Amino acid sequence: MLLQENIQNVLSEIQQLTAKDEKELEGLRIKYLSKKGVVAQLMAEFRNVSADQKKELGIALNQLKNAALDKINNLREGLHANKCQCDTQVDLTRTPYPIPLGTRHPLSIIRNEIIDIFTRLGFSLADGPEIEDDLHVFTKMNFAADHPARDMQDTFFIETSQDNVEKNVILRSHTSSVQARVMETQQPPIRVICPGRVFRNETITARAHCFFHQVEGLYIDKNVSFADLKQVLLLFAQEMFGKDTKIRLRPSYFPFTEPSAEMDISCHICGGKGCSFCKHTGWVEILGCGMVDPNVLELSGIDSKIYSGYAFGMGIERITNLKYMIKDLRLFSENDVRFLKEFISAN
Repeated sequence: MLLQENIQNVLSEIQQLTAKDEKELEGLRIKYLSKKGVVAQLMAEFRNVSADQKKELGIALNQLKNAALDKINNLREGLHANKCQCDTQVDLTRTPYPIPLGTRHPLSIIRNEIIDIFTRLGFSLADGPEIEDDLHVFTKMNFAADHPARDMQDTFFIETSQDNVEKNVILRSHTSSVQARVMETQQPPIRVICPGRVFRNETITARAHCFFHQVEGLYIDKNVSFADLKQVLLLFAQEMFGKDTKIRLRPSYFPFTEPSAEMDISCHICGGKGCSFCKHTGWVEILGCGMVDPNVLELSGIDSKIYSGYAFGMGIERITNLKYMIKDLRLFSENDVRFLKEFISAN
């Protein structure tokens, strides 16, 4: 019964088998289950067994072969499970290679550039809530109680008060409300810029949107003149659009400034010669400005007999349009990656 002992010895070996990797496992498979392996050799010896032992030994050989197959398969599954476990240690939330370059939004690029220019001129940043009351948005900015801007056609109202219009809760329609809050909490000298998002009840088109972004500036001190305002705006225009940029101021009207003006710059596309972009005038409007109305100062507790000041405001979308020649405002809020990728070099 030498064959029987050999079968039992091989079965004991198989039950103790281990493999550290696929290469070692493949070596065990070849050793025991290949055509010249241990099991095949025992099968060859089986041919010389007497007839009365064939049934018993045949069953034992089949069990040995199945045991070898099961052991090899179990070892393979174990190695695969360990490999999967190691793979899960990789951070699956990482962006796959190659990692594309990110970019700031064009409005953020221009906003940061505007802030940088005015901070170099001595202005500090001021911020305020987007959900405001009528008092700071309109009343303290010298808007009359029946001014059209208070109507539902222009302003988004959240809550309305029947007793006192100043208590109406609205989405701010300009960042002048930040100026009002600064003036009621600080005493001159005041020199701030107020960037932020504003809302107006307008139909969304290529040239208008229900929300957009502004930067407003305010300077209050003793002996502030219109000449100071003009010089600051000239420096801003030349820093933003180039040293050869010229400006002109046209009389206008705003409730919170007197006198008021609209400021144009020489078209940086045609150099002031006239083109379709500037409608062949050589000039492009970019902002409104003026000397702070004495009523605005007094409403915020600042003595208008001692202090004077100037204010200005511009749309960031407008400046971005001029800088990059973007004709459709809707592109700024549609989050089209193809559009945003155009500004990678502008960061």
